[in-house]
Amino acid sequence: MQAGHFNERNQPTDVVAVTGLAFARISPKWWPDNPGGALVIPRAHHENLYTMPTDAGHEVWDLTQQVATAMRSTYGCDGVSTRQHNEPAGNQDVWHLHVHVFPRHDDDRLYGRHREARYVDAAARAPYADRLAAEIGLPRTFG
Repeated sequence: MQAGHFNERNQPTDVVAVTGLAFARISPKWWPDNPGGALVIPRAHHENLYTMPTDAGHEVWDLTQQVATAMRSTYGCDGVSTRQHNEPAGNQDVWHLHVHVFPRHDDDRLYGRHREARYVDAAARAPYADRLAAEIGLPRTFG
């Protein structure tokens, strides 16, 4: 998400929380039984885990924990999964580090349904962002 650049997959209403070194947003891509997945992203560019400074890594992980906790309490899901990819062999396909946070439900088969993922519009994403943001209580703008 480049500051001030928006399109159908990147809207200000997607932002859940902003800290000094990281931010969280609702992902524009959802799996069939896991709506409202989030991404936690360092604010500075770091292509992958190998070169990210420790302070940014700690802030990304702290915000990941806050998002997962808020997701668990507001979505009514049975659990939460996180994942992060590095390099093509590690399944990385976006060249900016980000951590996926998925709401999980019994028998959702998340990892077996990759080809069923689809992009959803901003109107569908906004209520999930609002719920997480209200629970986390951090700023939602990049001031």
